[in-house]
Amino acid sequence: METKVVRMTEEQIDRERIREAGDILRDGGLVAFPTETVYGLGGDALNPQSSRRIYAAKGRPSDNPLIVHIADMDALSLVVKEIPESAQRLAKRFWPGPLTMILHKSPKVPYETTGGLDTVAVRMPANRIARELIRAAGGYVAAPSANRSGRPSPTVVKYVSEDLDGRVEMIIDGGDVEIGLESTIVDLTSDKPMILRPGYITRQHLETVLSEVEEDNTLMRDDSGQVPKAPGMKYRHYAPKGNLTIIKGAEENVIAFINAHCAKEQRDNKKTGVIATDTTVGRYCADVCKSAGCREEEETIARDLYRILREFDDENVEVIYAEAFEDSGIGQAIMNRLLKAAGYKVISI
Repeated sequence: METKVVRMTEEQIDRERIREAGDILRDGGLVAFPTETVYGLGGDALNPQSSRRIYAAKGRPSDNPLIVHIADMDALSLVVKEIPESAQRLAKRFWPGPLTMILHKSPKVPYETTGGLDTVAVRMPANRIARELIRAAGGYVAAPSANRSGRPSPTVVKYVSEDLDGRVEMIIDGGDVEIGLESTIVDLTSDKPMILRPGYITRQHLETVLSEVEEDNTLMRDDSGQVPKAPGMKYRHYAPKGNLTIIKGAEENVIAFINAHCAKEQRDNKKTGVIATDTTVGRYCADVCKSAGCREEEETIARDLYRILREFDDENVEVIYAEAFEDSGIGQAIMNRLLKAAGYKVISI
């Protein structure tokens, strides 16, 4: 299959290409497209064959649910049994935006899209290209991240093409994404709202709308034995090709530990890499040292994390050490992704 790549911006949307992409989706094809979080791999959410194609293109386990993307609030009622007041309040505050809500699905949504579950994950992206594409496709686009399963999610189109060229009909290049981490997922099907995947919308944000929000107890530990209610809750995710370990502790101890282990790996002729911050990146002796950003502005770290993991792959880094980050606010989302990328390998010193 030849994959067509088209370029546009949110300010200058190519209506003809959007119509073409919408037709591809209506006909059961696949289109990769930008959102504000990461690039998505889209198919018709109401067509079971399209969902099967998404799983095949990604090499994704079929019990890992897909997120249904909508462009207008009116579309929500078709794919869910009911819209609880909590969902209405969250949508009013955070949609369009990087928040996914899990609700009881309607019969219109095939089990191929929900990973066999009676619940459905729904979100309305903020990116204008994404919303125009969803409308052109009929209003319902199932879209996990546009990468091969297990790899770091793509935040630039280069890595979408690297993973999916020849597997999808079209890739829409909308430039670099804004946020860099997947959406927050909150489950609204239980007695209390529960965060199943942390993201840019934090627990503190959610609690400005809902009085009490809980967190799944596997957010920061291995959950591979769990039945996944949402994307990213099972299997190793976001992983570079190199062996990644997170080092947690006081700054001076972390730097000394990483430098000692990098020196050892280098003596064994292994190429080493470090994920550091602006204030520490110059203090490491690894072959490749990259700053993820500033700890005082964690949004910069979120935006650059996946790009850095991909660049390590480009540079054939075999052993990677990462500084740990805060486990609250958006730092919790950063650590959640890092832990999964490392297969939960953490050394506390």
